[in-house]
Amino acid sequence: MKNYASLSIETHLFFARIMKEHALFLQAGFSCKDIDWIQTADRFRRQFEELLSDVIRIANGNVNGRILSSDELTTDFTIPAERKTQRLSGIPINSRLTAAEQNLRAGTDTRENRALNRTISAINRRALELLNGLITFKESILQAVGNGALFTANYPLLIRHIIREAGLYRDTIAKLEQGRTDISEPLLGTEDFWNRIMMEHALFIRGLLDPSEEALVNTANDFAGDYRKLLALSEKMDASSNHSLTELSLAETLKYREFKTAGTQGILDNKIASIILPLLADHVLREANHYIRILSDREDNPVPTQFQFR
Repeated sequence: MKNYASLSIETHLFFARIMKEHALFLQAGFSCKDIDWIQTADRFRRQFEELLSDVIRIANGNVNGRILSSDELTTDFTIPAERKTQRLSGIPINSRLTAAEQNLRAGTDTRENRALNRTISAINRRALELLNGLITFKESILQAVGNGALFTANYPLLIRHIIREAGLYRDTIAKLEQGRTDISEPLLGTEDFWNRIMMEHALFIRGLLDPSEEALVNTANDFAGDYRKLLALSEKMDASSNHSLTELSLAETLKYREFKTAGTQGILDNKIASIILPLLADHVLREANHYIRILSDREDNPVPTQFQFR
């Protein structure tokens, strides 16, 4: 069983990067007159970047190799996407952290290290405080948008989406601080969460593509429909029939990863007309990779090919 330190580090390496990018996307989406909102988003972006930096410093030899090889922490696109997003938005991004994360060394030592645990505990408490603040900030954006008091280029559904992801991060760290290392939710609940996340990615992609990209819009819409079917299917299943849903989810998400990979490359190469920031394209690709790794860790059989929705 993994220990407290490695589980905490692995959680932060994935989610702290996701949170700092959430803050960046919020920052980039505000009108230039909304200085207070922009500055608050920028503060959270910098704070999560600092948190990620501190975690990377202690991560060598404390991370499972499957996580490092899964492309959920970074991809080959991440640094080019960061550089292009910085150029387009004017928001600074520390790509040295990305390079450092790509150079991390895996380790399998499960012995408890009290000094490391104390450092991790301090990082976890700091992360929980930051997450409480970020979730409150995201909720205030959603409320202000709903009241007609604030404009943002980010969909209300996207804001609810990133609130849920921050909530999962917070819940995971809170469990670790309670002494629990069995942090995984029941499989059906995990799949429901990530299948909904994948469905919403498809809805966002569909809405952010230029209308002239008709084939891509239709493909994104098809993926949204496929994940909606998976969510409906899960309502009819019980724990004893999880295995077939896992196979379906894995097969679908592997196809979806291909679509997201091609989309990220196309956006970086200026071959796809959209209002999608390059880093957002890479961001949703990494989340698909994260979900594939979760499903693969729980799936003993070879990747299936016989299940198709279309």
